[in-house]
Amino acid sequence: MPVRSRQLGVLAMIISVILLLSGCSGSSGDGGDGDLNLVHQGQLTIATSSPPDTPWFADGQPTNGRGFESALAYAIAAELGFSADKVHWITVPHADAVAAGKKPFDFDIDHMAITSRLLRTVDLSAGYYTVPMTVVALRTSRIAQVTTLAGLKDAKLGVPAGATGQETIAQRIAPVQEPAVFTDANDAAEAMENGPIDGIVVDFVTAFQLAHTVPNAFILGQFPGAEPQDQLGMVFEKGNPLAQSVNDTLTRLRRSGQLLQIAGQWLGAEAGAPALQ
Repeated sequence: MPVRSRQLGVLAMIISVILLLSGCSGSSGDGGDGDLNLVHQGQLTIATSSPPDTPWFADGQPTNGRGFESALAYAIAAELGFSADKVHWITVPHADAVAAGKKPFDFDIDHMAITSRLLRTVDLSAGYYTVPMTVVALRTSRIAQVTTLAGLKDAKLGVPAGATGQETIAQRIAPVQEPAVFTDANDAAEAMENGPIDGIVVDFVTAFQLAHTVPNAFILGQFPGAEPQDQLGMVFEKGNPLAQSVNDTLTRLRRSGQLLQIAGQWLGAEAGAPALQ
């Protein structure tokens, strides 16, 4: 082979190796984003609404990695190859997050239930949390010390109209008294404060809202495994392939047990929401 041909062949090999190494370095865990479809390359932009509320975000700060959704967001970021300093949070109202059109975020995490209505305008991740039904009561209520489902059999409970609380009560408690049905959770809470009912059966998201807005209210406990249940999902711009990458990440977190660990820490008994046995 002529010398010039051999030199060209060696040069081609060197260029190939350089290109290969460059491609590998672009997907490293140091904030490299590889082939991810991001708003800003090299940075993961995550949105939530304001104010960030407990237990989803602790101390009103999504950036501290505390609270269920903050901790989960950083776990997802790490799996995608982003260090904490490469995660950027922005505030986006719920209505804007789920409206059709271009998004200023890579994904939005804001305890949103997965529904067919939302899927018309945005893409949603696989469920990252199954929302249980819960009982909310006042600390002065006669059922305040109850720790079992059997202990609720004689209670007078209330439910918002159109929710799944009635079904949960019938299946899991079979109470002596029929539950009282109210227009919404606020009406039920007012009845609980004024005495006609002992507690309210609502979904977990609503329960935490009531526990932080109704004086002396607290979450008595969760119904383990009650059906039907909503799934919470993250929001993506319609057609963004990042959703599949995040779904793959959720699968890994679920298989490793890390997702369950995060949920247990921020949404379980330690967070004041024990299971009713």
